[in-house]
Amino acid sequence: MSVHGTEESNVTTPTSANPVDVLIVGGGIGGLSAAFALAREGLRVRVLEQAREFGEVGAGLQIAPNCTRILHDYGLLEEAKGLGVLPKSMVMRDAVDGSELTRLDLGDLEREYGFPYMVIHRSDLHGIFLRACRRAGVDLVTDAHVTGYENTPSGARVLLEDGRADRARVVIAADGLHSVARRLLVEDEPVSSAYVAYRAAVPIEQAGRDVDLSEVSVHVGPRCHFVHYGLRGGEMLNQVAVFQSPKALAGEEDWGTPDELDAAFTATCPDVRAGIPLMWRDRWWRMFDRDPITTWVDGNIALLGDAAHPPLQYMAQGAVMAIEDGWVLAGHVAARRAEDGSVDWRGALAAYEAVRPEHCRRVVETARAWGELWHLDGVARLQRNALLRARDTYDYSFTAWIYGPTALTPEEEPPMFTPIPLDSADVSGVPEPAGTR
Repeated sequence: MSVHGTEESNVTTPTSANPVDVLIVGGGIGGLSAAFALAREGLRVRVLEQAREFGEVGAGLQIAPNCTRILHDYGLLEEAKGLGVLPKSMVMRDAVDGSELTRLDLGDLEREYGFPYMVIHRSDLHGIFLRACRRAGVDLVTDAHVTGYENTPSGARVLLEDGRADRARVVIAADGLHSVARRLLVEDEPVSSAYVAYRAAVPIEQAGRDVDLSEVSVHVGPRCHFVHYGLRGGEMLNQVAVFQSPKALAGEEDWGTPDELDAAFTATCPDVRAGIPLMWRDRWWRMFDRDPITTWVDGNIALLGDAAHPPLQYMAQGAVMAIEDGWVLAGHVAARRAEDGSVDWRGALAAYEAVRPEHCRRVVETARAWGELWHLDGVARLQRNALLRARDTYDYSFTAWIYGPTALTPEEEPPMFTPIPLDSADVSGVPEPAGTR
């Protein structure tokens, strides 16, 4: 099967004369982390990146214990700690009145799960994996724009925009939200949430207000939310402002613009409004995901990261899931590698596909539900607030399914949490605070 491919007889020179076992398309965090994981198992790995150089655009990332556990296994956790921040708490507040709703004690969370909760600049985490790949001997290729994927009798190959081709025993497509390889498996399109994110990562002295960098702060409000935390040892302040776009709901093409940003946060508390002027206004990120799929493998071609499971950002698990994908795949490769170095790839890919789609389906669908919960208005907002305030700080029943050890088999996947119905909160007689829309 092929996507935008050509016949094998039309192929010109390959990208490299050096044969590899695994070809990974996409040099983001998912692609590089998978390349490193597989190279650690003694495989020859090549990464094809379409940009002129390897790099990441964006600001901060939250890395939960299920990911720092993997960084530790890779021997990269201390380097990450040196570049990131280990906050003491995560606090959720109401964006309208500023009141605290619930919190996680992240020191206790580390004791619970054995590994820390970390925040780090996206480019710093990407750089950690890029350096690790170089040390591991991964072949890193830039200016390689892949337009097609094909299975071959001996493995798989990719077709490039300039007429070249490259091949390997297995091809891993880590080619993101708009994945070309995904079309091998399903004819679907990204799903717009009608929400848009603005970001900013600025020197802390530009904050213009006192900011407690010992916490990850999340303000949730009607149709909007605002996140801030420290980066790079507290030298930087990271902010994310997310809101529902009226233009998107109206079907307009030009949506998520700065005027909508300003309007979305006019009814929020002073702490939130003080952060809005710092947001970058020359770029914004429209928030898309895709409906979950259960099939990630086509012959010798497999999806990884956002190509397989692009989530909305509310669970802060997008990059984490991609890193988990590579770790799980490498684990199954190691279990199926013979003494002569050969790998039972069919078995390894089948084992990967047996466990990861279901876990990632849970995350994608929970992220959608979590986004709805954050953005409630009216009585539903009051009910949400009452339930969150009633939560014990040290109750981990809602995090055990996600922050524990990454499952290698379906049997290791922990049970999901049990949702609490909003209408179980009695808010009769509670006046709705002024300022909601």
